[in-house]
Parts: sequence; structure tokens; C-alpha cells
Amino acid sequence: MKIIESREDIEHLIGTFYAKVRKDELLGPIFNHHIANNDWPAHLSKLTDFWEGHLLRGTNFRGNPVQKHLKVDEQLKHTMSKEHFDRWLGLWEETLTSMYEGELAERAMLAAQRMGQAQLAVVQHNRP
Repeated sequence: MKIIESREDIEHLIGTFYAKVRKDELLGPIFNHHIANNDWPAHLSKLTDFWEGHLLRGTNFRGNPVQKHLKVDEQLKHTMSKEHFDRWLGLWEETLTSMYEGELAERAMLAAQRMGQAQLAVVQHNRP
């Protein structure tokens, strides 16, 4: 098994993971509705920037994930639930552990767990 060493490793992880997300019966319809086919390459690049910042201390990420989640929850009529975040996290763990091991992989898992909990709390707190 490989360790995460470079942006290319993160890019491979992100591409593999979101290919699963897009096909997932629960998450796929949401992601595919909110991100057009031709927008996926730019979105994957932005997500790679995000994870590179967390794992390799890169500084390319520009965006506001909280606002994106709030907007999606609003468009879903405030039905985004723990089930959605748990499914996302389950796919993340499955993909990550099948591809990578080591300190950065562990950091990626812990960061995803914390972020998922935080995003869900923010979404629920900001509902009407």
C-alpha cells in the first residue's frame, strides 16, 4: 500500500472517491444535480486544493464549504441528514483505506470525520 506524498496522490484519491460518490444511490443524485458534468474537472481541482492544504500544507484553496452545504440543504428543502454525511464518510473511508496508509491517510480520515460533524451541525443550526 502507498502513502500520500504529493498533490498527484491527493488528486488520484479525490478522483477515485468522487467517481464513487457520483454513482452512489443516495449521494449521486445530489452531487450530479448540483455540479454539471462539464464543471466536475474544476470542482475536483478545487477539492484537491482543499485536501492538499490540509495534508501537505498547500495554500491554493479558495472557497466556502459551509456556504455550499447551506445552499444545497436549502435546495433540498432542508432534508440533508446525518445519513448523507455518514454515507459520504463511509465512501471516503472505503476509498482512502483501499488506496493509502500512513500518517497522512490517518490525518485525512480524522479531518473528514471532524469536517462532516461540523458541516452537519452548521446545516442543522442554520435551518429556519
